[in-house]
Amino acid sequence: MMNRFRISVLLLSVLVVVAGACASGGSGHAAPSTPPSKSDTAAVLTTATVPKPAAVKKITHVFVINLENENYATSWGAKSKAKYLNATLRPKGALLTQYFGIGHVSLDNYIAQISGQAPNHDTNTDCIHYTDFVSTGTGAYGQELGQGCVFPSSVLTIGDQLQTAHLTWKAYQEDIANSPTLPKTCRHPVIGTVDSSIVATKTDMYATRHDPWVYFHGIIDSPACNTEVVGLDALPTDLASAAKTPNLSYITPNVCDDGHDAPCKDGRPGGLVSADAFLKKWVPKILASPAYNAGGMLVITFDEAETGKGGDASACCHTPPSPNSPSPGLTGPGGGRIGALVISTSTKPKTTSNTPYNHYALLCSMENVFGLTHLGFAGAPGLTCFGKDVYNAP
Repeated sequence: MMNRFRISVLLLSVLVVVAGACASGGSGHAAPSTPPSKSDTAAVLTTATVPKPAAVKKITHVFVINLENENYATSWGAKSKAKYLNATLRPKGALLTQYFGIGHVSLDNYIAQISGQAPNHDTNTDCIHYTDFVSTGTGAYGQELGQGCVFPSSVLTIGDQLQTAHLTWKAYQEDIANSPTLPKTCRHPVIGTVDSSIVATKTDMYATRHDPWVYFHGIIDSPACNTEVVGLDALPTDLASAAKTPNLSYITPNVCDDGHDAPCKDGRPGGLVSADAFLKKWVPKILASPAYNAGGMLVITFDEAETGKGGDASACCHTPPSPNSPSPGLTGPGGGRIGALVISTSTKPKTTSNTPYNHYALLCSMENVFGLTHLGFAGAPGLTCFGKDVYNAP
């Protein structure tokens, strides 16, 4: 009975997705004229639910900026050193006061944001050794079972979903081109070697572990990796017109500008001071862009709360336990309370939401924006995607 039920659900999902594509006039989806491709089929098989028709049709471009390693009180409290973030940006949108990381240390959070895959021992420790993921099967909600770093091509990201839907994405990675010997785009270690970017230098502060796209064979084995995983310096040109701006822009500062290092290798203060300066330089460019003003959403959050003494390993959102890591937060179930800010053309300024969210919920919400199905734990029961508490503009 269970097998028949699962087959029925999958067939229903396919019918709903195809029907929605045929009915949509301006969503970017086209009715398929050929049998589903391997990636189309995989998308259905790794999906738990069909997204609700949320009131987010006005949003056409999503921008995500991830900062590093601060708990909610430090980032958003009265004594925060992020003055621009709190005084200028916070009044422009909705502050999500109960937004949580899903684990420690860094990489597992980034991977969760784009694929819905839960932590395992290797991603839980930032994949110092860049190894292939050794799979032992597929579990509930599309979770790949096993250990390792680089997921097989059968494990999809939202980038794969967008490409299948004839939409666009790009990851803008600061300093990715700064190595004199390594590639300028799609930069990652050779499989089986030690990640040399773990230690930053004065001139190269790119961190592979903050670039989740290069942990999926479906990305790194594709020519698209060299055109979609690029340097941050490409962003201004792409922002010049809505047509050139990707539907999803995933923006990763270097380890000084994201607040990870303090002080930085080049002598700057790092921490929230340098992260705030990065936001002050780049966010106005995003908010002034034709793509954002035509229907944009900017999400600014952190990967995890600070670890170490008094570190926060709390979690939220009824997310199922990771099948590959018993304690994703090292000392607890999650990555701690970090908060997030959503600024969008569909969000009322100077508002807050106390709804519990995490990185899986962000993925779920982005997929809803683009009419995609939910990958991995983005489709877990009890998880809440952004709703009228976030999309509250009249």
